[in-house]
Amino acid sequence: MSEVMVEVEGRTLKLTNLEKVLYPNGFTKGQVIDYYSRIAPVLLPHLERRALTRKRYPNGVEGQMFFEKNAPRNTPAWVQTVELPSPGSTKGRETIAYTVIDSLPGLVWTANLAALELHTHQWKVGRSTPDLIVFDLDPGPGTSIVECCQVALALREELDLELFCKTSGNKGMQLTAKAPVRDTNEYARRVAEGLERSHPDLVVSRMTKAVRPGKVLVDWSQNNGAKTTVTVYSMRAREIPTVSTPVTWQEVEECTQPSDLSFTTDDVLFRVEELGDLYAPLLS
Repeated sequence: MSEVMVEVEGRTLKLTNLEKVLYPNGFTKGQVIDYYSRIAPVLLPHLERRALTRKRYPNGVEGQMFFEKNAPRNTPAWVQTVELPSPGSTKGRETIAYTVIDSLPGLVWTANLAALELHTHQWKVGRSTPDLIVFDLDPGPGTSIVECCQVALALREELDLELFCKTSGNKGMQLTAKAPVRDTNEYARRVAEGLERSHPDLVVSRMTKAVRPGKVLVDWSQNNGAKTTVTVYSMRAREIPTVSTPVTWQEVEECTQPSDLSFTTDDVLFRVEELGDLYAPLLS
């Protein structure tokens, strides 16, 4: 196992297997760490005070993956951890010690774990209510992000909210807004069911597989306090290193094929340089 010691903002980190290929196109672990290091200025504010769930791919995206909520045994003392309730834990735990990544050294340490995907809740540690609401648009068989864009535009028409769009980095997209009510899960459910009634040929609000073909699921349940959603600017474990990327409403309106809204790490770094952080208004 190759190792290299690096200094990151005064912290000494041991990075391992930088040459290991994690994506079929040859993208390496070193390149993953490089991306997260360079995107850190816009990513870290969205991770601040949010418990982190990692999807780790130690043998690459074609190997076995595992979710990791708890802080690993080798977590450095300077990485913030927080003990939170774990209702319904499959391992019978009452609490989980999550990491909260709020610094560049912490982000580099996380990337070195081959944690390709970063997922967070819609609430911040220390708050009793969510600060964000999310509508997760998941295309069913026979549809794509093109149909998700149509649903996104319909949601914008329906809601008196300032909505921000991002690709999931996979097949769908998410719309995020500042939480308009305390019970965002119930609010989102009512919105999804109403949209299904007004657009029955395009929208479904139930996860039942039989009703999914040809329609887009508006997954309101992502607002459940126990659920997480892929963080903006997180990489995804696809054939190539795609990213959950903020997009403009003009891009949503003009999307005619899935490739229009598919972005890799290089694309996203360029977009941030040109457009800044399109999700920044959600931080205030």
